Amino acid sequence: MKECDVLIIGAGPTGLVLALWLSKLGVACRIIDKTDAPGTTSRALAVHARTLELYRQLDLTDAVLQAGHKVPAVNLWVKGERKVHIDFGTVGESLTRYPFLHIFPQDEHEQLLIARLEQFGVTVERKTSLLSYRDEAEGIVARLGTERGEEECRARYIAGCDGARSQVRETMGAGFPGGTYAQIFYVADVEMAGPAADGELHVDLDEADFLALFPLKGQGRARLIGTVRDERARHPESLKFEDVANRAIQHMKIEVKTVHWFSTYRVHHRVAQHFRKGRAFLLGDAAHIHSPVGGQGMNTGIGDAINLAWKLAWVMKGKAPDALLDSYEPERIAFARRLVATTDRLFSFVSMEGPFADLMRMRVAPLLLPAMGKIEAAREWLFRTVSQTLINYRGSTLSQGWVGHVEGGDRLPWANVAGLDNYAPLAEIAWQGHVYGDAGAELRSWFKTNGIALHVFSWREEYGGAGLRKDVLYLLRPDTYLALVAERPSPDKLTHYFAERHIKA
Repeated sequence: MKECDVLIIGAGPTGLVLALWLSKLGVACRIIDKTDAPGTTSRALAVHARTLELYRQLDLTDAVLQAGHKVPAVNLWVKGERKVHIDFGTVGESLTRYPFLHIFPQDEHEQLLIARLEQFGVTVERKTSLLSYRDEAEGIVARLGTERGEEECRARYIAGCDGARSQVRETMGAGFPGGTYAQIFYVADVEMAGPAADGELHVDLDEADFLALFPLKGQGRARLIGTVRDERARHPESLKFEDVANRAIQHMKIEVKTVHWFSTYRVHHRVAQHFRKGRAFLLGDAAHIHSPVGGQGMNTGIGDAINLAWKLAWVMKGKAPDALLDSYEPERIAFARRLVATTDRLFSFVSMEGPFADLMRMRVAPLLLPAMGKIEAAREWLFRTVSQTLINYRGSTLSQGWVGHVEGGDRLPWANVAGLDNYAPLAEIAWQGHVYGDAGAELRSWFKTNGIALHVFSWREEYGGAGLRKDVLYLLRPDTYLALVAERPSPDKLTHYFAERHIKA
């Protein structure tokens, strides 16, 4: 019987990222997938700022940036005219090193992750599926179906990254409440020309059809996502691109030259009742599915993987008790539920029909959105939400303390002062401390004695502008979220933090 520390079911971005982070941390994992090859169609597109920040831990960020396309702005069209223009850079330049929407198609993304995983000596086992598993006292025994027949695998933990029809979730018995929207959407990857072929994101709020244009790398390449309405929606499986209404396409003055890929789909919204049961975990689409509005799905699954990976590593290395793993579900399920609720409201806005819907989209939105765009707080909230830099774990058992507007569980405020990026040390997957100002001899001694890096930044007023406070201790978890924020840090407070949770850094 083959053995491993973690058996990962599903080799999409979520499963691959989990395998990468575990491998980097020295955890033996096995990753299987029922398909015979990686996907060849571009499903998810957006890689958001928070994912790019976290990807620095495995030196992935630059490769993703080089291979994809930076989208600097979004435009809103109404009745054939460009009514609203929002510059991402202006909004997010003080919040993150990556103040833009980055387009990197999922098929290319997966290829990059697979290649990096192979550098750790881990290969995706294809044409291999999970048939069932049983959770025993000391581990998981999984029954797998392969080309050679059935086999069993023993693992300490199993991770279900196996999509909306997850076999892991079914075996766990976790409910998957939610529903399916009535609307049919189409997606088409095209070569095009026209004023919207400028490398920016474009959205048309037509009274009959909704259309979003996402630019892809390369001149004139784009993805179109639109609604299928009236009688055509009755038989979506037989539709071709020529069959969909072209009013919105004409409104944005799009000239479609070539269609490389076309498909129709329904949108679902569901969150599993539990993300953990015993030694089994759910991540990505196996745990939550929602509207594609905002391009949040893939990034959320990647966030699940990074949150879980370091916790599994610490437990398996004897640096933390199994109770540490209990923090995974409440931290990630809370965000998943908020995300489904938010995308549900946005999806309902862009897809609703009728006179009232037309009034809201055609008259109210074009007036309201530009006005909101002039309010700094509104623009910042919008960027933080879409970029996922707003995600926090406040209220978690791992989060403690607050100073000013920064609390334990928050993302560390980013600051680039005099060319010094305070996120540079976060490339290491480890506990670490940050102090902006004076750390003091006792604090420095505690960090040195306990083998934890302490990064001290000379105080500058720019740090205060980013939300950081002078001489405050910011203790960061290995996934770069704040564990402890202490205004008058003392060695005793740090010792108590780790002792109370039975964690060794």
